[in-house]
Amino acid sequence: MINRRSFMKGSFAAGTLLASGVISKPGLIFAADSAGSKIQLGLVTYQWGKDWDIDAIIKNLQAARVNGVELRAGHKHGVEPGISADKRAEVKKRFADSPVKLVGLGSAECFDHVDPARLAKAIEDTKAFLRLSADLGASGVKVRPNDFHKEVEREKTIEQIGRSLNVVGKFAGELGQQVRLEVHGQCSELPVIKKILDIATDPNVGACWNSNKNDLAGDGLDANFNMIKTRLSSIAHIRPLDTPGYPWDRLVELLVKADYKGWLLLECSNAITDPVAALTKQRELFDSLIAKGQGK
Repeated sequence: MINRRSFMKGSFAAGTLLASGVISKPGLIFAADSAGSKIQLGLVTYQWGKDWDIDAIIKNLQAARVNGVELRAGHKHGVEPGISADKRAEVKKRFADSPVKLVGLGSAECFDHVDPARLAKAIEDTKAFLRLSADLGASGVKVRPNDFHKEVEREKTIEQIGRSLNVVGKFAGELGQQVRLEVHGQCSELPVIKKILDIATDPNVGACWNSNKNDLAGDGLDANFNMIKTRLSSIAHIRPLDTPGYPWDRLVELLVKADYKGWLLLECSNAITDPVAALTKQRELFDSLIAKGQGK
């Protein structure tokens, strides 16, 4: 069984460090030992990337200096739990031979089901994704909480989700993997996620920050972030960093101050005509926000 601290240290200690002890990016120089220096930028194959095969994913991300990817299930890449051992080895090698890190897999599995048979299936399907992730050399699987149901008390659903996460979290630990609970659905209020995580105490379970409007509810972004910051997984989902209506600069500042060592994964739905140009722009915005966050 791995604990979260050793998982994060082992998975994300590698960065673009120069011998002089700094991270160099166009127009920016970051001290390698500064808080936030190990935050990396990646992509979720949500809409940007959903029609790319693995070759296109690697080519486009490499060109834009976007260093990692979460493969969303059901998309053109074809990386699914049903693929053969030979195919798994091939996919693992293709990423290992490239500068793009396969960070994890994005499943749509959730644990709110009223039907016990559907809940049991979701748990087993999550385990299948975890096996696949381990075979590919990735580090974890994204899951969802997800909704409340009128015939079930809210607290009962919260408890069921938390207990289910403990089951898959224990299994993940045996494989050196992490279960990443996306802040999603009717459970996306951060106090609800906190209640779930208070039950899901397995160290291989963490929250995948999802950059929702609900992050700003109640006492605001800072309070909601601080509510779960010690249970953040090694990925967080972000929208394009020039999307209005969300305080991206403050979120990045909070992540820098927390010395987050994971991945910010772009989960983008807006239409684009030039993916490399769009990703390159996001890379520039990311670099600028990290530098700004480190300067405060």
